[in-house]
Amino acid sequence: MAFKGKGRAVNREELAEVFGVSLNTVSTWVRNGCPFEQRGRQGKPWRFNTRDVSEWLRDQARIEAESDAPLDEFALKLRKLAAETAQAELDLAIARKQVAPIDEFERARALENATVRANVMNVPSRVVSQLIGETDEGRFKEVLAAELVQALESAADADIELEEEDEDDADGN
Repeated sequence: MAFKGKGRAVNREELAEVFGVSLNTVSTWVRNGCPFEQRGRQGKPWRFNTRDVSEWLRDQARIEAESDAPLDEFALKLRKLAAETAQAELDLAIARKQVAPIDEFERARALENATVRANVMNVPSRVVSQLIGETDEGRFKEVLAAELVQALESAADADIELEEEDEDDADGN
């Protein structure tokens, strides 16, 4: 999955600098369908979004990789650039804590589910004294609903702390 940051608005020269290519290469990209936010005209500079261009480059590299035609040096550089860009975006997303490894996510979800289950399973012991001798169905439902809401809110407010796994534990040794 691609990182969905906003990207940065840049002009033609800045785009060439960001991607480490020449202005002629940027012109070629535009002729080949590279997305832009504003076409350059007299008095108006070109404007590109780095995220959009990066995604376009990645798509172009994917198309090239899927074709049977031999790759030329430019295509290989484009693929390498797209891969480096994707890796840089992933590294940034990790640094910003916008993504997490799947196993870490699964452990967090398991802990959250265990917290919800424990809170809900404690409801009967908390409400039994309030409902002994109660004959009004409406009151019964009211007390149970309030306790379930409290149990779920308490679970939602719980801070789930993932303990760091030892390397040996993670490898099964």
